[in-house]
Amino acid sequence: MANSPAGTAARATVDPAAFRSLMTAHPVGVTIVTTVGPDAEPWGMTCSSLCGVSLQPATLLVCLRDRSPTLAALLHTSAFAVNLLHEGAEPVSRLFSSGAPDRFEKATWVPDPESGVPHLIEDAHTIADCEVGETLTVGDHVVVFGRVLRVTSRADRPAGPLLYGMRRYWSLPDAADEGRGR
Repeated sequence: MANSPAGTAARATVDPAAFRSLMTAHPVGVTIVTTVGPDAEPWGMTCSSLCGVSLQPATLLVCLRDRSPTLAALLHTSAFAVNLLHEGAEPVSRLFSSGAPDRFEKATWVPDPESGVPHLIEDAHTIADCEVGETLTVGDHVVVFGRVLRVTSRADRPAGPLLYGMRRYWSLPDAADEGRGR
């Protein structure tokens, strides 16, 4: 980490409610991170903390709660998928953020042929298969750096991404529709 200016190292940070308010005002794409546990049981959770890190090697990062069973399975297996949700996938986003133990029984998925990691084939417009590179614990979350091994785009799915911000789900208008209205 970079050095802090003099006098800032001991300063208190903003309270959690104010920070949550800041972050909910920043719209983000919605993803579901999936993996398998040691017994090949599928695990997954809704995640809005996704960021591209590097083109070469292709690397992204996701941030998961440090006590998450999905994180524990991901670290054990060292493989995960990032399922970028399309605009019609709000129900599966809510399902995977609920902690429901039967979420994989209620979602359509197939195992990746190489890793066995679940792909949410009905709800994702793009899926990135990753292997764990590095991890970094920050507060109550773990930053997982994933080396991207494959990217699969689903041309047969709605192209608009599912977004979340301002405490609601939404999507961008279809670019083709906007061009026709002018």
